[in-house]
Amino acid sequence: MANLFNKGKERRRTASAIKEINKDVQEVANRRGRYTVDNIVPKPTAGTTIDPRLRALYTEATQLVGIYGKRDQELLKLLSLGDKDPSNKRPKVVSVVGFGGLGKTTLVRAVYDKIKGGFDSRGFVPVGQNPDMKKIFRDILIGLDKNMYTNMNLMVLDERQLIEEIREFLHDKRYLVVIDDIWDGKLWEDIKLAFSNMNNLGSRLITTTRILSVSIACCPSTHDSIYQMGPLSDSDSTRLFCKRIFSSENKCPSELKEVSRDILKKCGGVPLAILTIASLLIVGHQIKPKVEWQVLLDSIGRGLTEDASMEEM
Repeated sequence: MANLFNKGKERRRTASAIKEINKDVQEVANRRGRYTVDNIVPKPTAGTTIDPRLRALYTEATQLVGIYGKRDQELLKLLSLGDKDPSNKRPKVVSVVGFGGLGKTTLVRAVYDKIKGGFDSRGFVPVGQNPDMKKIFRDILIGLDKNMYTNMNLMVLDERQLIEEIREFLHDKRYLVVIDDIWDGKLWEDIKLAFSNMNNLGSRLITTTRILSVSIACCPSTHDSIYQMGPLSDSDSTRLFCKRIFSSENKCPSELKEVSRDILKKCGGVPLAILTIASLLIVGHQIKPKVEWQVLLDSIGRGLTEDASMEEM
């Protein structure tokens, strides 16, 4: 009886997870091969809880960065860190844009961690859909110098004072600041007031967004750069999927190869979808039997047929 209860509980968990990602995967499938990001309409969320699907992406961040390989090199090239051209001493903005679930934050975090040692001050600041402007400025200051600003009562400062504090702190420093997940171009216009164009020390700003118009707003100068992220290739999708389930891209049993390919087609190259689906196919270190893989595949198919609308990942 207990065994039947556990199986029922597991099936409900699987069904719930499938329901959550069906809409996302449909959009990915539609966009495959015709990737554009400027027509995505952001939908405000009512709650502030963390999406449980993000756990898959954070848990497997190391594997995902390994898959990216070429992408972090492309982003590093756009940052022009080793270029001796005098113009690259000016502050530069690089904006990473792509629809939800592609791993923009994971990629930027990996590059940030790789290069942050070359800067006097650095900070990584998330924004999101419901930003508090003063909190963003406070987070920038704490990121730049945690010891100094954690002990300072920043709550008493208004926006103008916070902007002045950031500008004064950075005026003689080479800095690296990431502003992650911007949804509004007007918001960026306010944030950038804290960063002077007169700092000619090779400072860099990186932004991430799902919306192309926001990315363009972040990069008004020909000196700035936009990096558009697309889905993973078929081969990289397979590598990520197999590493998550089998710990190696070369260990997929022959009897699971065909159903694996069919599942990955549904995922459309989106890392978050791949990792979330993969997490449903294992329990601990135990791989589920083929029949359950097929049930999962069929369930995704039914969801895509029944509901073709999009919800941002």
